[in-house]
Amino acid sequence: MSFKNRSTWSSPLGITAVGCALVLTLSSVIGAHTSLASGLHARAQALKPVNLAQLKLPKETGAANFETPAPGSGKGLKLGYISLGEQVPFVHLVTLSIKRAAAAAGATMVVCDSRELTSVTLQCAQSFKTQGVKGYLNFQSDAASSPSICTAGPSVPVIAIDIHQAPCEKSFMGANNLYGGIIAGMALGKYAKQNFNCKYDAYVSLEEPAAGIVNTQRMGGFRQGFRRFCPIHNLLKENAYRVDLARTVFADVLTRLTGKHRIFVAGLNDDGVEGAEAAARTAGRVKDLFVAAEGADPTSWCGIRKNPQWVADATYFPERYGQIGVPNLIRLVKGQSVPKLLLVRHRLVNAANIGQLYKFSCK
Repeated sequence: MSFKNRSTWSSPLGITAVGCALVLTLSSVIGAHTSLASGLHARAQALKPVNLAQLKLPKETGAANFETPAPGSGKGLKLGYISLGEQVPFVHLVTLSIKRAAAAAGATMVVCDSRELTSVTLQCAQSFKTQGVKGYLNFQSDAASSPSICTAGPSVPVIAIDIHQAPCEKSFMGANNLYGGIIAGMALGKYAKQNFNCKYDAYVSLEEPAAGIVNTQRMGGFRQGFRRFCPIHNLLKENAYRVDLARTVFADVLTRLTGKHRIFVAGLNDDGVEGAEAAARTAGRVKDLFVAAEGADPTSWCGIRKNPQWVADATYFPERYGQIGVPNLIRLVKGQSVPKLLLVRHRLVNAANIGQLYKFSCK
């Protein structure tokens, strides 16, 4: 419009016309904004959680029984346990469980915290030899260092926890890593299929390469499960298995994925996913993430219950590890045979069913 003829603008009719035009323009803007907001709200409302009961999971094999050691079954025995690192919530729960089981059996349990340091793990093994430990549980994540740790320790029965400890392990106890990965991956893939028809921007795998075959099986299983429903594209493998590490790593991932709003995240454990979520909160992009993880330890419970985009988690029951490890270590020390694999029975949980398994409250 031209502003040269001021008389037109100053007349009552002109003012009325301009006012009507402004109202119409403003109404259009507000209407468009409201329509966009409604659309986003409708999208959020339309996202459907996976019905885990209807998910046809593969049959689980090799699961060991949880058992309370017979009273007195460990009387007079000095046993050992190398903790991966008590600063890790999952590990601390494992340690408490092992202590409870040893006390129930009447055994002496020597606990050594490796603090996730191979050098300290070696010292722990050496101290077991000095202290006359008759058998020990080894929970340490540097698979490549296991031969030197075996050499440093006493020549006694060893049960590896969650990470293989060749060549001295008599048995491996802990996660069925391939199966745990597959079932969590299936839930994540089903979610991508039913909500987005497999149209997403990236698949981010939060891993721990140093864990060796454990990492390969668990995260490979994740991808196998996901592919049952959707193909994987734009795969990013990141070394991110602790909260602080994952927070830093994922901040960079988000930068690389600027403008992307459907990012599927598979976590080796809950720590990695919690770190990724923290980075997303800082960036104001929590709604861009759709996550699944392994472990379902207490640090994850409220996230699983309250975050509708925490799609699923495979339970590992760290609070019950001692009910497998301790009675079977006692059997080995006494010269009895035990299975080569003592695997934890897994279950898939989400917001709908986690309260059936654990009783807790969230703020």
